[in-house]
Amino acid sequence: MGHLSTHVLDTMHGTPAAGMRGKLLRMQAGGAQTLASFELDADGRHPGGALLDAATMAVGRYRLVFSVAAYFRQRAVMLPDPPFLDEVTIDFGIADAGGHYHVPLLVSPWSYSTYRGS
Repeated sequence: MGHLSTHVLDTMHGTPAAGMRGKLLRMQAGGAQTLASFELDADGRHPGGALLDAATMAVGRYRLVFSVAAYFRQRAVMLPDPPFLDEVTIDFGIADAGGHYHVPLLVSPWSYSTYRGS
């Protein structure tokens, strides 16, 4: 049973990125379709569990967008104007609709890292 999940960790503070806003889009020939807009819970995860569950998983191209600068400003971090990182965009593909896709983000105001998690 396939599903898509995410988890964001604030590496500046060493905590989950609670309150960070994000959105999931499906990339198609005619443009991007927003599938979900969300605010991460206290554990830095999508509050409803999976972003895509077995019923909504489909092969295709997707994009996760995280509002990094707004999150760090909310945490009272002084950022330059414009910030070095404003939004972090992760483009990825789902090749197997029955697979588990976990897209974690490790982020600070100056750097980020992602990978296909388990």
